[in-house]
Amino acid sequence: MHGAGNDFVVLDCTKEPFSLTSQQLRFLADRHFGVGADQILVVEPADSREADFKYRIFNADGGEVEQCGNGARCFVKFVYNNGLTDKKRIRAKTMKGVIELELKGDGMVRVSMGIPSFEPSSLPFNPQGLPSREIRGFKQWAVRYKGELVWFSICSMGNPHVTIITDDIESAPVGELGPFIENHPAFPRRVNVGFIQPITEHEANVRVWERGAGETLACGTGNCAAAATSIELGVLSSPILTHNRGGDLRLAWEGEGEDVELFGPAVTVFDSEIEIP
Repeated sequence: MHGAGNDFVVLDCTKEPFSLTSQQLRFLADRHFGVGADQILVVEPADSREADFKYRIFNADGGEVEQCGNGARCFVKFVYNNGLTDKKRIRAKTMKGVIELELKGDGMVRVSMGIPSFEPSSLPFNPQGLPSREIRGFKQWAVRYKGELVWFSICSMGNPHVTIITDDIESAPVGELGPFIENHPAFPRRVNVGFIQPITEHEANVRVWERGAGETLACGTGNCAAAATSIELGVLSSPILTHNRGGDLRLAWEGEGEDVELFGPAVTVFDSEIEIP
C-alpha cells in the first residue's frame, strides 16, 4: 500500500502473533530481495477498550517507531477492506497513544494525529551548547553545517521532528543535511528532518528525510510537524495544502491544545504472500 508515495507492507497479525526479527523486517523492506517498503505496518488486536486495534510501525532498518501518518491512512483502509472491521471510523493505539482514523466518502482518509508538542523533552532533544533565538515567542535552534548556521524548529507528533524553512525545496540539501541532523548528538533517539517552502499563506512544498528510511516521497507526521511549526512562526495559516513528491496532503490545525488533522489518499497496490528466511 502507499499514501502519497510513502509505501508500506501491511501485516495482519490479528490471528497469529507478530514474531518477525529486525533482520526479517529489513528483508521485507529491501527493494531488491524482499517486497520493498519505507515502513512495515503491523495490525494487532487491541489490548484495551480505548482502541479498536493496535498499530505498530517499523522502519526499513527494522527499528520500531512511534508514529506514521501516511501509514495510519493505509492502516484504516486495510482493516476495513480486509473485513477486520465494518466501521469506517476507528481508534488505533500506537506507541505514543491513541489516534482516530476515518475513511471519507470521497476516497480520502482523515487522521487526527494528536496534539503537537514543542517541548525539547518530548523528542527528546538536548539543546545545550546550540545557538538559539525566538521568532514571535517561538524558539528555534541552529547547528553549524559546512561553516554556516542552519536554523530549525522542533516538534513531536508522537515521533520526533525538526523543520527547516527553505526558499527553494528542489535545491534543499535533503540527502546531506537530513542525515547530518538525524544523527546529531543533540537527538539521542535520532530525528526526522523536514524541509518546507511556503508558497502562499495556505500552500507549501515539503520534503522529509525520515530516520531509518531516508528521504521518502511523503511523510505524514513530517507534514504535520512542518505545518504546525510554520503556523507558530507565522509563515503559514490553517488550512494548508502541501505538495510532496508523492502527492498532495491537506492539513488543519487550530492552535495550542488542538489535534492536527491530516487528510490524504490510501492506495492498495497488491495483496500477496511471501516466504521469509
